[in-house]
Amino acid sequence: MFGYININRKELTKEGDRAYQAYYCGLCRILKRNCGTKGQMLLNYDMTFLIVLLTGLYELEHVEQEFTCPIHPTKKRTAWINEATEYAADMNLLLAYHNFEDDWKDNKAYAKKACAMAFVKDYEKARKKYPRQASAVEKYMKTLAAAEAAQEENIDLIAGLTGEMTGEIFDWKEDEWSEELRCLSFYLGKFIYLMDAYEDLEKDKKRQEYNPFLKMVCQRETDFETFVKLLLTSMMSESAKSFERLPILLHADILRNVLYSGVWSRYEYIQVKKRKQQEKKARGKQNVKSV
Repeated sequence: MFGYININRKELTKEGDRAYQAYYCGLCRILKRNCGTKGQMLLNYDMTFLIVLLTGLYELEHVEQEFTCPIHPTKKRTAWINEATEYAADMNLLLAYHNFEDDWKDNKAYAKKACAMAFVKDYEKARKKYPRQASAVEKYMKTLAAAEAAQEENIDLIAGLTGEMTGEIFDWKEDEWSEELRCLSFYLGKFIYLMDAYEDLEKDKKRQEYNPFLKMVCQRETDFETFVKLLLTSMMSESAKSFERLPILLHADILRNVLYSGVWSRYEYIQVKKRKQQEKKARGKQNVKSV
């Protein structure tokens, strides 16, 4: 569920990079305050994007904190914290808790079960604070599990489940911006699900586990790759359209960086990995022929 809403730091200005890092550090600080040191293990860039998005939309002012980070102890770090940071930290917890539970149910990963148990009290606090969002995540996990168990073949339908859940998370205040926030996050959520399925395709094939792409029949591998790229591009195009309709000026450069470039970093990594594997196979065949 996590790991696809990244940023392309190479294309960020120094000012943009500083701001993005400060929001990321702010999220880390709030997770630690709310859940203790263990909370920092939940830190991710997906929720940092949510903070920047909501900060830009509602033009929130932040409180600046300087602190010493145990991972980077030689230099003082700066954290920017506001209302969106507080909200994103709770959403981070809700999603991470269910991610741990899901890994336990699917793979009997005892380490993930232990992680879920460690966050039970923290989860209940966030659940009481945001019952709508918590209910949406709980419903999503059950519905998705049922659809995957039934070997759902409709890719649009099953990816849409993630989109609907993401919409509830991004719709912070249920106000005049709800429609666009939900549209932006609906397609972003579908992109996340499809990217995850695409990345896990070979692994799921070997393990004979559910993957919505497994039932696809393509005459050539290139046809499948073209289809996936067009599908993913379509999702991000719709998401970006909604973003451009929002009146966001503050941190718009950071948000565009994520939506137009950063989200593709994992896809590009997968392509590089595939090319290396193909080159390795080709060299292996050449060696066999030469023998």
